Amino acid sequence: MELYYAYYSSPIGLIEISGNEDGIASLYFVDERKSNSSKVHASLKECLLQLEEYFKGLRKEFGLKLNPKGTDFQKKVWDILYTLPYGKTVSYLDISRVLGDVNATRAVGNANGSNPISIIVPCHRVIGVNGKLVGYGGGLWRKEWLLNHERGATVGQQTNLFAI
Repeated sequence: MELYYAYYSSPIGLIEISGNEDGIASLYFVDERKSNSSKVHASLKECLLQLEEYFKGLRKEFGLKLNPKGTDFQKKVWDILYTLPYGKTVSYLDISRVLGDVNATRAVGNANGSNPISIIVPCHRVIGVNGKLVGYGGGLWRKEWLLNHERGATVGQQTNLFAI
């Protein structure tokens, strides 16, 4: 099925969204538009609306149909990421523990780095076990911005999601 594209000008850069009736396939930061068409396919309009609400601080959870392409393991990691609460952070080790294999941190990191639907599947909420910001395809400055944006709505509530 054909993918459609839409663009959102966020406070931290241009975002390209792809998807169709099967769901959102990707959301990436890009330098320029592939298309100058201002017509947005119906399957992407709700995503644009929810992104606008998120960046205005009005939305803490996304309610969109998603259709990322990946391995079964990647999809398990992305499913966990999708459940991470707004304003909270976890480590790769925390996710490995949820998966039942504390030795899977490198594989979790690779799956996190392969997440095709940033922000909505909040890979920016994963930090190093030492609490430091590590890896983000959109750049660490964006990761820091997103975390600060979310912390602004939950001041004093920055905790680890998984009590392990």
